[in-house]
Amino acid sequence: MRIPFDREELSYSGRIDRENPLRPELIFPASSLRFRFYGKSASLKVTNRCNYWKNVLGAIVDGVQKRFDLEDQGETVITLLEETEESEHDIMIFKRMDSCHELVLEELKLSEGSRLLPPPERPKRRIEVYGDSVSAGEVSEAVHCIGKEDPAHNGEFSNSWYSYAWMTARKLDAEIHDIAQGGAALLDGTGWFCEPDYVGMESIWDKVHYNPTFGRQTGWDFSKYIPHVVIVALGQNDAHPEDYMKEDPEGDKARIWKERYASFLKNIRQKYPEAHIVCCTTLLNHDESWDETIDQVCGNMADERVHHYVFRRNAKGTPGHLRIPEAEEMAEELAAYLEGMF
Repeated sequence: MRIPFDREELSYSGRIDRENPLRPELIFPASSLRFRFYGKSASLKVTNRCNYWKNVLGAIVDGVQKRFDLEDQGETVITLLEETEESEHDIMIFKRMDSCHELVLEELKLSEGSRLLPPPERPKRRIEVYGDSVSAGEVSEAVHCIGKEDPAHNGEFSNSWYSYAWMTARKLDAEIHDIAQGGAALLDGTGWFCEPDYVGMESIWDKVHYNPTFGRQTGWDFSKYIPHVVIVALGQNDAHPEDYMKEDPEGDKARIWKERYASFLKNIRQKYPEAHIVCCTTLLNHDESWDETIDQVCGNMADERVHHYVFRRNAKGTPGHLRIPEAEEMAEELAAYLEGMF
């Protein structure tokens, strides 16, 4: 039996394109669809648009995490569950990766005679994260490279479930919108995303579709999700192609970055007047001048709900992306810090 994607028993989370409610589109990491049902089997048909990497879809099926390889372009039919006896099931599909691909949900099928059950209660706490590959969980599953450079890969180790961002949300029993893109710096023209015509978070943060490779760009309605806490984890990819903050922290380029970072925080404040805004970087190695600059900007904001958090091993934890234990370390610290902000 076919289940329309606009059924009220289906629970969506994340910044998702639902302009066509019968064909939702997943763009950002940690975006998810969760449903409960009584029956024997469930399958999902999706259409993938690939920009780069080998794209993989994640799922939690009755408490067990699974992964499903996607066709580079076009349709993939995924068997989520297949059993011989009817029973209750709880399934969540989620986007493991960032806008290296976009995913259209085409068809959800359950075994004949199945019935959808009420969705689980939505968490009371809400978090939003603006960040780069670390916030997206890129290369997080390469646990054989803890504290080391990244291994050669084609995206197979990337998993938003193991990002510090989603780990933190789970520790706090909070819903998350993870506005994270690998390679993104704050400013256009810097970072790594969409090389050589780099696209920064200032051109991503208010969008649903934002990857110029896919052609269209669409805006986000901020009234659809009001977070209690916003995490801004930028200031690492910003050192490429030039680490001007390290070389000349009082120079013109550094001054411009400070002004634009402050403007970015003010734009978030305008969208969310009551939210706590927590600025940080991560354990990934980078020059500490960026953290000193962030501290300076936050101090100048004179906003008691704008904070700067520095991790215990900030900027010197690893030369590669965070693996699962390193993300867990960040999440433990950050969850403890955020606990009193809800």
